Amino acid sequence: MNHLNSQKVALAVGFFLGGWHLVWSLLVAVGMGQPLLDFVLWAHMIHLQFVVGPFDLTASLTLVILTFLIGYVFGLAFAYIWNLLHRNQA
Repeated sequence: MNHLNSQKVALAVGFFLGGWHLVWSLLVAVGMGQPLLDFVLWAHMIHLQFVVGPFDLTASLTLVILTFLIGYVFGLAFAYIWNLLHRNQA
């Protein structure tokens, strides 16, 4: 009943994290990265000077692929641990 499909969880977490960073890359590509970052820092009352650089396709693809893979590994580990902890339950 409580068993998780490790591959489905891994893909879901991977696509969530990769997708989140794909959205960030698109925001940078259309020039909305800096205004969004400025707003988030302002809303959190943080005063730091960060500058969002110009869009770079190679960096963007690297970011999206790496975060997908990291999310996949975390999802796989989560499902494995979840199933391990729930293996004796009916």
